[in-house]
Amino acid sequence: MLIVETIAKIRRLHFSEGLGIKTISRKLGLSRNTVRKVIRSGATEHTYERKLQPQPQLGEYVSQLEELL
Repeated sequence: MLIVETIAKIRRLHFSEGLGIKTISRKLGLSRNTVRKVIRSGATEHTYERKLQPQPQLGEYVSQLEELL
């Protein structure tokens, strides 16, 4: 997940120093698609929300474990 500081670095390297996407991705260790997405969007922060929260591995056994306890 990108943090605001990383997004700021990407934007600074591209707009202030004039570096290309490929150079920035190598320098910061990010994928070119990620760098491209940050540059094209005007957003200064990156958020990610899950559409469906995965169930824990014990999901179907929780009620049985609670009975035992």
